[in-house]
Amino acid sequence: MPLTLPYKLIVLLITLSIPVTDSATLPAEGMAIYSPGEELPGGDTSHHNPRDRNAFTYPSANMGLANRLRFELGDSTFAEVWQPSPSSTTASDGLGPLYNAHSCEECHLRDGRGHPPAANWPNDQAISMFLRLSIPPQTVEQHQLLQSGKVGVIPEPVYGGQLQNFAINGLTEEGHMHINYTETTVKMADGTEVSLRQPEYKVSELNFGPLHPDVMLSPRVAPAVLGLLLLETIPESDILRLSDPDDSDGNGISGRPNWVWDRLSEQQALGRFGWKAGNPTLIQQIVNALSGDIGIATPYLPSPTGDCTSTQAACLNQPNGNTPSQENSELSSVSVQQLVLYTGNLAPPARPDALKPEVLQGKRIFQRVGCHQCHQPSFKTARSLHLSEQSKQLIWPYSDLLLHDMGEGLADHRPEYLASGREWKTPPLWGIGLTKTVSGHTYFLHDGRARNLLEAILWHGGEAETARQQVINLTRVERNALITFLESL
Repeated sequence: MPLTLPYKLIVLLITLSIPVTDSATLPAEGMAIYSPGEELPGGDTSHHNPRDRNAFTYPSANMGLANRLRFELGDSTFAEVWQPSPSSTTASDGLGPLYNAHSCEECHLRDGRGHPPAANWPNDQAISMFLRLSIPPQTVEQHQLLQSGKVGVIPEPVYGGQLQNFAINGLTEEGHMHINYTETTVKMADGTEVSLRQPEYKVSELNFGPLHPDVMLSPRVAPAVLGLLLLETIPESDILRLSDPDDSDGNGISGRPNWVWDRLSEQQALGRFGWKAGNPTLIQQIVNALSGDIGIATPYLPSPTGDCTSTQAACLNQPNGNTPSQENSELSSVSVQQLVLYTGNLAPPARPDALKPEVLQGKRIFQRVGCHQCHQPSFKTARSLHLSEQSKQLIWPYSDLLLHDMGEGLADHRPEYLASGREWKTPPLWGIGLTKTVSGHTYFLHDGRARNLLEAILWHGGEAETARQQVINLTRVERNALITFLESL
């Protein structure tokens, strides 16, 4: 529904009292009061539909009819349940042979956030969470390959780049992830005690022999799918302007870009997508997920056996779904582009509570403790002829898309391109307050260890340690206001 007239009048009155800036990146220090446009996180793409369980499923509000039809086709592909080859239809066969999910939507239910396996999800086998696998370089050639910047990791030699816990009939899955949690307590300044759970990851029931002795494991939960083409349209120069790898301003924050390999342009590019910013474009993120998570070949990544390695002969010898109608792949480039349009145009929902006093108070606290130094509030997207919905929009993702050292507590000790084992990309916060409504849980961070937003904050360390300590010292009222602000996003 459109915003009501009284709400528009309030916004207008407040807006008229605040000077307007032409800066492409609004100054974070200006956050202490309402900022014009912040009630529309995605600019003109923001939708005004109810903030209910379907809040992440709507297209960009400024989308024309032609793209709306392509959006619906992309939605169908996103929901497609893939079957093993050969199948009765060539439109949906090609699953696996080893895989983590049958469809995109299985991980991103209602386009929302995944979760770690838990007892309250019956028969949950980590459908929306998996383990990345890699090893340190073992040979001169592997060292040179990493140094060239053309790959970000060296896959585990037998199990590949990720552990696949499902297999088509006649094959055995690779193994299963197990998580053991140890509880620790953080005491807040007002006496409140908050329990944090430290996860430990193990792999059992390995069906292809032992893992490499130097294997590095990194758990990954599927993130929400919102405003992705808006993130891709942020000018590179505006992101790099926020980078301060040597902490030259002495504020303790040293965000830096992850330079990764763009397979389409065959050159290094700024990483924007993934928990460690390991992909430069949305299309590369998508085709990697199709191949690694579902085992679907595309013209951009043509292997029909997905992540199967040379040691898994039975996997490599399975029939596949490559057909002439799909450009001798299992999913054509046209369908991939429709997936890009669909996932890239899932619109951030408008924020009807943006002007509420407690929300604005929480926003002041967000700034005062320094959260905005990594969770950069806003950007203005570039002019784009082929992305008309995303062109020249003032957006509020609350992310700088840069890598930050988050401390030993969150470290996975697994480098990816330039990202160290302690660094993570600042995840966007838009829509985070709707996680419970859309996804049915409140598990946060890259591995879902945090059971609520306060736990997520208290896991921050490294560059965020000062901000974390300030949150610990907040009063209960201030802490509640901070959470209320985050829930309004």
